[in-house]
Amino acid sequence: MAKTGEINSVARNRKARHDYHVTDEFEAGMVLKGTEVKSLRDGKCQMVDAYVQIDNGEAFVHQLHIAEYKNGTIYNHEPKRLRKLLLKHSEIEKLDRQVTQKGMTLVPLEVYFKKGRAKMKVGVCRGKKQHDKRAAIKDRDTKRDIRRQED
Repeated sequence: MAKTGEINSVARNRKARHDYHVTDEFEAGMVLKGTEVKSLRDGKCQMVDAYVQIDNGEAFVHQLHIAEYKNGTIYNHEPKRLRKLLLKHSEIEKLDRQVTQKGMTLVPLEVYFKKGRAKMKVGVCRGKKQHDKRAAIKDRDTKRDIRRQED
C-alpha cells in the first residue's frame, strides 16, 4: 500500500507540454465509477485527445480513455464517457474567465492518485506556433549536449 501523502502517477499528457504553453495549473478530483478506479490503478489510461470544457458552471473532461476493467462484469464502464471534475466554484469561474480569452484552452496534463483519491491536473494553455516548438526542441538538445560535455 502506498504511503499517505504519496502521489502515484497513472498517466501524463507529454504532448500537451510540447504543443501548448501552460500558463496555470489546477488540481481537480474526478467523479468515477468503481471499475474506472480499478482500471486506473492498473495504469490503463490514455489522454491523447482529451480536453476539458466548462458547461453550466461545471467542469467536464471529454475523450479521456480509461480502458474497461478486465475482470469487470456487465456493469463495466464505457471507456470514453463524459467525466465530471470536482473543483471549487471560484476555481471554475477563474478557469472560465481565462478560457474566454482568445487562444486559451483547458488541457488535462496528468492523472494520478493522491491519498487514495483519483486526481487530475488541468492546465490553462495557449497553443504554440511551429517555430516555438522548433526552438524548444533546439534548446532541449543544446542543454543535453552541454550536460554530456560536462560529464
